[in-house]
Formats: sequence, structure tokens, C-alpha cells
Amino acid sequence: MNRQTVIALGVAVLLGLLAVFLANSFLSKTQRKAYEGGTTKVAVAAAPLAFGTDITPDKVRFVDYPNTSIPPGAFTNAAQLLPAGKKRVALLPIAVNEPILPNKISREGEGASMSSLLPDGMRAATVRINDVSGVAGFIQPNDSVDVLITRQPPDGSQEVTDVLLQNVHVLAMGAVAKDSNGQPIPARTATLEVAPIDAQKLALGEAAGSLSLVLRKPGEPSNPVVETVSMNDLRYNMYGGARYPAPAVVGGFGNLTNAIGGAMNRTSETIAARPRPHRAAPKAKAAPADTGKQIEIYRGTKSDQIKVGG
Repeated sequence: MNRQTVIALGVAVLLGLLAVFLANSFLSKTQRKAYEGGTTKVAVAAAPLAFGTDITPDKVRFVDYPNTSIPPGAFTNAAQLLPAGKKRVALLPIAVNEPILPNKISREGEGASMSSLLPDGMRAATVRINDVSGVAGFIQPNDSVDVLITRQPPDGSQEVTDVLLQNVHVLAMGAVAKDSNGQPIPARTATLEVAPIDAQKLALGEAAGSLSLVLRKPGEPSNPVVETVSMNDLRYNMYGGARYPAPAVVGGFGNLTNAIGGAMNRTSETIAARPRPHRAAPKAKAAPADTGKQIEIYRGTKSDQIKVGG
């Protein structure tokens, strides 16, 4: 085999490999476009599913989802979602036409369990409340609350109220959250998601005094400044509310020290700017009347005043 034959053979092999590569690339791209343009059946809720609701075939239907928009973990056939002889229940509320995902339902053959909703390292603690301390039933699962404790100090002095916990996630309110008409109803217990040490605080606080819940705005950060409130604070005057700033003031001044100083300065400026009652200028005292007598004496063309008597 001469040199020219070897070169021709090598060129042919290279061209063949290039042709195979281009053909595979073209086919892969075509198949990918065909897949992306297609749809896949995905399991969604056919009816609203509340916590603890059994997932049965009549509550599930399959709809076409674009292949590029299928939620991770979505069930694409009934055998995956409902294995024969093994039930599943909803652990979180699922709306109509919402995809049924593994993190919202129990595992195969398991029932509803609050423990499955807890993140690692967290605990579920239940405390007693009433229609007032529970914000009249308007607190719902997944809300965030502050926990207040009202107690009498060990020294027997007047009662005080402290902020026990802040920004606590509510897992459940009583047995149900709403009545059949969708109206809020008061609950006797509240189940909160807390750290282990906070669960101990709740147990001790419930034994030492009464607990109240305060509903928070979603996403609002914890307040870095909290204070014990006593009977002496139940007053209203210019000086009573100047000790600690609100959270918005803390953010406006950058840090806690500047916030407190800024709040105090603003309070003093407010006091200084208050209108003061108008006071008339004191009248100048009149000079005492001169009781003496004067006579005028002429000496030539010049006259002199001479005081006599007095």
C-alpha cells in the first residue's frame, strides 16, 4: 500500500466520522424539539384537598402539561400516585387543578401526620388559648405570630407582659380552621412550629402565666427591641413612649444604638417644638412720683431750678 492510498483512506475515515457526528446531532436536535413541543399527562386535584383528606381516584385527574413546564416530582400515571392497596392523604391544602406533588402528600400507605410537616430539628408544641388570646379565630395555619406572656414576677410585684417568642409559624388552630361557611371560628388550642428550647419556654410560660398570640404581617422581620410592660406603662403622655423606637425607626437609623438616640432626639425636638402659651411682657414699673417742690430763680438772663423740701 503506497502513501497516497493511506492518505485517501485516512481522509475517508475522517469524513465518515464527521458525517456520523453531524447525523447524530441533527437527530438529537430534532428529537429534542419534538419532545419540547409535546405534552405529558400530569396528576392534578379534581377537588379541593384539605389536610388529612384521602386521595382517591375520583379526586384526581390527569391533564396535559407542556414537557418544558412539568413540575419536579409530578406524577404522570395513576400507578405512581395510587399504588394498589396503599393509600395516600393530603398533608397540605391542594387547590383544584393544582399539581399533586410528593411534598404535599403522605408516603405510600401512611396516614396524615403533623410530624411529616416539621422541618429537621423543629418541634410541634400546642398551647391553650381562648377567643381573645387567639385573635378571635382570625389566625390560620401557615400564619406567623408573636407569643406574649402575662405573669406576676416572683417578688410578688405587679403583673408584667413580655414577648416570649417572635415570628412563630402556626401549624394548626384547634381541630379545624374554619366552619362550613368559611367564617373564622375561635379555637381552644394553637399548634406552633418551634425549636426544642422554645418548646420548653412555651411549657414553662403556660404554667407561669397566660399566653396570648399576636398576628404578624407576612415576611416582617423580628423586632430587635422588646420590652417588659408593666402597669406603670399604661399611661399616655409626651414622655411615656420615648424609650424605645419602632422597628421602622431601627431600620431608618441603621443600628439599634443610633435608633434609640435618634428616637430620643426626635422626641426632645417634638417637645421643644410644642407651642408654648403666650405670656405678655411684664410692664415696666412707673418711676415713683417726685413729691419735692422746685422754684425757679432768675439771675439776669439765666434761670436756675432749685429743689426745696422732700
